[in-house]
Amino acid sequence: MSDEPTRRIVLLRHAKADPKDRTEYPDHERPLTPRGRLDAPRSGRWLAASGPAPDHALVSTSARTRETWELTAAELPGPPSAAFEPRLYRAGAGEILALLGQLPEDTATVLVVGHNPGFRDLAGSLAGHGPQEVRELLEHAGFQTAGVAVLSFTGSWTDLGPGRARLDAYWSPRL
Repeated sequence: MSDEPTRRIVLLRHAKADPKDRTEYPDHERPLTPRGRLDAPRSGRWLAASGPAPDHALVSTSARTRETWELTAAELPGPPSAAFEPRLYRAGAGEILALLGQLPEDTATVLVVGHNPGFRDLAGSLAGHGPQEVRELLEHAGFQTAGVAVLSFTGSWTDLGPGRARLDAYWSPRL
C-alpha cells in the first residue's frame, strides 16, 4: 500500500454569464446572468453534500468567476481561503496544470474556479481512469456552466500530468 497522499482537484466552471456579443462589458468584466446567480449556489450545495471539502481555492480574476466563487462559497461549511489568480483567466490546460504544480504540498484538495475550454481540456487530459459513465457524462455534456468535475490522484502536485488522475465525479445544475 502506498503512503503517498491522495490529492483532489475540484474544477468549477463559472456560472452562466452575459453573452460576449450582447453586453456592454469587456470580456473580463462580464457579470453572471440571473440563471448564473441561481446555478452557482446550487453548485455550492452539491459540493457541500457530495464533493470533497477544499483546503484552498484558486479563482480567476474575471467578474463572472469571482461572483461564482462568492455565491458558491456561501453554501460551503467553512469555505477555504481563496487566491484570485490572474493567470487562470483564459488559461489553457497546460497553464492550469502548471499552476496546480505550484501548490504547497500541505494542500490536499484544491477548488479551481475558471473557464472553458481550459477546464474541459484539462479534465480530459488528466483523467486516465475513473467510472466510464462519469467520463462519458463529462465528454457528452462538454463541461457546462456551473459544472463541477472532481479528480483525484496519488502523489505530489508536481507529479500531476496527463493520464495521472481519476475522474471521480461530474455534476452540473443542467443535468
